[in-house]
Amino acid sequence: MEIINWKGILESLLFAAGDEGLSLKQISGVLEVDELRANEFISDLQEEFESSNRGVTIVHLAGVYQLVTKKEFAPYLKKLVESPGAAHLSQAALETLAIVAYKQPITRTEIEEIRGVKTERPIHTLVSRALIKEVGRAEGTGRAYLYGTTKEFLDYFGLKNIKELPPLPEKVEDDPTEEDADLFFEKFQESVDL
Repeated sequence: MEIINWKGILESLLFAAGDEGLSLKQISGVLEVDELRANEFISDLQEEFESSNRGVTIVHLAGVYQLVTKKEFAPYLKKLVESPGAAHLSQAALETLAIVAYKQPITRTEIEEIRGVKTERPIHTLVSRALIKEVGRAEGTGRAYLYGTTKEFLDYFGLKNIKELPPLPEKVEDDPTEEDADLFFEKFQESVDL
């Protein structure tokens, strides 16, 4: 009988999920076990992280489990983040920023419709870096926050005003190297043209 390394699998799943995290339901579904068993795996791995010299642990926030760094290492992480050259934005943050820049004011739901994935973390990153901000509330049910770019956004990209944004690229036909990247930009272009 094959022995399955549940802890290793769970650790890799949480690492791959990143900031989005995974719900207990998602974990149990991927591992093909009931939620009680999945919860046992999470507890076992969390215990192992806490009782060892590892730099990460598991937390449960907003209904999802995430792999995070331990608090005692925060001073070192702060040095890394503050070091020159560490100010790069993730692909998800760049896509979200492009959508906000070209479609502002825009709600998180509208951004997610264009990207096709959740944008809670990229929005949080962009707000924390002061590249976007809440600029009002949408009309209608729920009155969702509207996001727009900031003065810091203009400074970061060397723009005098938002009208200096470059035009969106035209789609290049029959270029197989562009196929994957075009998926996002094609959907984005369609939404801009609406």
